[in-house]
Amino acid sequence: MKVIKLDAIDSTNDFLKGLSSKQELENFTVVTAETQTKGKGQMGAVWASEPSKNLIMSILVKDFLSDICQIFDLNIAVSLAVIKVLESSMIPNLSIKWPNDIMSYNKKIGGILIENSIKSDGTIISIVGLGLNVNQTNFENLPKASSLTVICGNEFDKEALLLSIRTAIKKNIALWQQHPIILWDQYTNNLYKKGLPVAFSDQNDNNFMGIIQGVSAIGKLEVLLEDDNISEFDIKEIQMLY
Repeated sequence: MKVIKLDAIDSTNDFLKGLSSKQELENFTVVTAETQTKGKGQMGAVWASEPSKNLIMSILVKDFLSDICQIFDLNIAVSLAVIKVLESSMIPNLSIKWPNDIMSYNKKIGGILIENSIKSDGTIISIVGLGLNVNQTNFENLPKASSLTVICGNEFDKEALLLSIRTAIKKNIALWQQHPIILWDQYTNNLYKKGLPVAFSDQNDNNFMGIIQGVSAIGKLEVLLEDDNISEFDIKEIQMLY
C-alpha cells in the first residue's frame, strides 16, 4: 500500500489529483497531511481543521465506476466504510447525514468529498477526500461539530484509523461487485433522521417539514412531504435544519 505523508498542503484531493494525472499510481494510493490550508467540503464549503489533530486523507479509487450515473455508489461504499471503522472504535450513535456527513449523536465528526475525472478512454478516476475530527477539542463558532476525543474522552491513533479506513473502503468496493443491495440497505438504515419529521430549507429559503424515506438510485434524497407525496431533492436543492 502506498501512503504519501505530507506535513502541510493546500488540499490533499488536489495534490492526489495532480499526481495521478502525471503518473500511473497504484489503486488505493493514499495522501495524508498534518495540516491542510484549503480543505474543501460539499458545495465549495471550507473544511477547517486544527493542525495535527485530525485525520486528513485522500484515496485514489480506480476500476470501480463505469458510468457517471453510478457516482453515488462510491459515496455509499466509502461512508459505510468509515462508519464500520468508527463502530469498531466504539464511537456511539453513528449515522450518515445525507449525502455523506458522518455524525455521532447530533454532531458532525467527519465529511467526505468525492471528485471524479473521466479519462479520454471513458474510464473514471475518483479521488475520495475524508476529513475526520479525531483529537481536536476546540470547536469555537462550530456548534454542530465534534470529534472522537470529545465524544469518548480519550485520544485516538490517527495512523491506525487511516489504515483501517483504507482497508474498509477496499473491502466495501469488493463487496459491491457481488452484493450491492447489501450496502444500499446498510446506507439507508444508517441515514441520519430517517423516518423522523425534519425541518428543511429550499433554494429560495422557504422552510418546510418532511420525513426522510431514503435515497434514489442516483443519490437524491427522498422526502415524504406534508401532502403525502414523496419528492426527490438534489444536494443543491435542499438543506436540513437541525
